Amino acid sequence: MPASQHQNPKSDIEIAQTAKKRRIVDVARDKLGIAEENLEPYGHYKAKVSLDYIKSLKNKPDGKLILVTAITPTPAGEGKTTTTVGLTDALNVIGKKAMCALREPSLGPSFGMKGGAAGGGYAQVVPMEDINLHFTGDFHAITAAHNLLAALIDNHIYWGNALGIDSRRVTWRRVMDMNDRALREIVCSLGGAANGYPREAGFDITVASEVMAIFCLARDIDDLKQRLGNIIVAYTRDRKPVRAKDLNANGAMTVLLKEAIAPNLVQTLEGTPAFIHGGPFANIAHGCNSVSATTAALKLADYVVTEAGFGADLGAEKFLDIKCRKAGLKPDCVVIVATIRALKMHGGVKKEDLKKEDLKALEAGIANLRRHIENVKKFGLPAVVSINRFSADTDAEIALVKEKCNALGVEALMADHWAMGGEGAADVARAVVKVIDAGKANLKLLYPDDMPLFEKIRTIAREIYGADDATADKAVKEQLKAWEELGFGKLPVCIAKTQYSFSTNPDTKGAPTGFNIPVREVRLSAGAEFVVAICGEIMTMPGLPKVPAADSIDVNADGKIVGLF
Repeated sequence: MPASQHQNPKSDIEIAQTAKKRRIVDVARDKLGIAEENLEPYGHYKAKVSLDYIKSLKNKPDGKLILVTAITPTPAGEGKTTTTVGLTDALNVIGKKAMCALREPSLGPSFGMKGGAAGGGYAQVVPMEDINLHFTGDFHAITAAHNLLAALIDNHIYWGNALGIDSRRVTWRRVMDMNDRALREIVCSLGGAANGYPREAGFDITVASEVMAIFCLARDIDDLKQRLGNIIVAYTRDRKPVRAKDLNANGAMTVLLKEAIAPNLVQTLEGTPAFIHGGPFANIAHGCNSVSATTAALKLADYVVTEAGFGADLGAEKFLDIKCRKAGLKPDCVVIVATIRALKMHGGVKKEDLKKEDLKALEAGIANLRRHIENVKKFGLPAVVSINRFSADTDAEIALVKEKCNALGVEALMADHWAMGGEGAADVARAVVKVIDAGKANLKLLYPDDMPLFEKIRTIAREIYGADDATADKAVKEQLKAWEELGFGKLPVCIAKTQYSFSTNPDTKGAPTGFNIPVREVRLSAGAEFVVAICGEIMTMPGLPKVPAADSIDVNADGKIVGLF
């Protein structure tokens, strides 16, 4: 393998395609002790693990849970998924039994501008092309279940509307797993009485669907069915909620998801087992892989590495306050991913100037990392900082980051897993094990269940974002009060805002102060069991860029995919 990061001429897909993969049944047997009869293979290199087998593990002790998060994202890149994969391989390199649990990527961003989401360099999960494309069909099943409910709503209205649904107050939109701005706002049922009652509607991307959020929080089939039934899809003229179960929809929706809910097992380039399962939008939902995959992994390995979407202010907060609250999970260590390049961007350096040493800008940018470290500590969790190495990083810059982290009582280590695989992150792995062995993790959720909903929003704004306060108009506050009166007051809140800043202004880098978080809208996800607070402009159906990644993706005469990241 190459000796220094980002000097390898091979692309991620070329590295993945030339890797020697083991049959997934062999990985499952040799690394996890799972017999072949407990797998449902999808070809040679991916398989679903039987839910019955997972249930049989319930009395086994749990392994240690490691959460990988990051500083506030920048165009310079941080490499959170790459670190998750590299750290998992590194734990195995130092003699530990480890696996990772990751989110599935969405087709939309893969063909848009994000590229692949299976790691990078020599820290990837494979088969990379399958994972970034149709994989085992989970997202298609979620899309179908969501749109079945949409069809049943319009069908109910067409055949007499016995529930008295106000067609102006249908809140359930349709979804597709692709970026298509033309479908954000539409009018449906045109063409006369035979096609139904015309109304305004629209599409979201599949990962923004409440079905996706439910899928990733459900403990089992029964829990999934109950949560799907609780989805509020519309309101009557007197503002009474109409749920999916009122339409008898949740049984059929569960049928479409019964295969998908079993976790998907794949492997890293080094043959380490990996679950990849579910992928809710990290803005509009909680941005974590499924509870079923994470809890199963904890029964199968001594160390489980998982990740949360975006920076620690969005991803880690939601992982802890929503996923851990609902599933009873308790991380033993948090790894915060950073790059010196990204920290310099937070200090005001333009992307084209990042290769130049700039200690002043780096020190200013470290304020962003500092706030994330302090936030993690507020949850009672110990942290390690993993700095992804780039060839332009200087000794003075590396020393400065380590010095500032040391002053905060956190160890910062350089990692070169992109170029060297697990060996490149061995120092980070040893530091993580040392922190876990110290036994100092004591998860404290940010707010109690019985705190009023708006106070929960204010608590996150002040404690995590560093804002002076959260603000909302009278209608938003009254809506929250009405939900509390209906029995939803104990739900956690999910803040939907830009991932690019602690504030709602994506151009404000570093660790800003002196700002408020304006809540312009709130939405109730009654099935997923959280309240979404929309802060600033959030797109639930992204558009494609001027030059989408799809322009470069192709298949050659030998059937080999090219151009996919």
